[in-house]
Amino acid sequence: NNMESIKFKKDSASGAIHATINGLQYKPYTVGNLPSTFGFIYNADKDQDGIRNWFNYKGLTYVPV
Repeated sequence: NNMESIKFKKDSASGAIHATINGLQYKPYTVGNLPSTFGFIYNADKDQDGIRNWFNYKGLTYVPV
């Protein structure tokens, strides 16, 4: 089996729940609050990379921090 383990941790100061997979930290977003770099791989006009990794879990989209 090639599934990776997801560890969730609640930030005591902000109350936000973050996820960690293999040492990479992910931040949760609702669909209406996704970062502007979500949804494209590369923007040549701005020479900007988009978000390439994410996962969905319990109604939230987790993207790398």
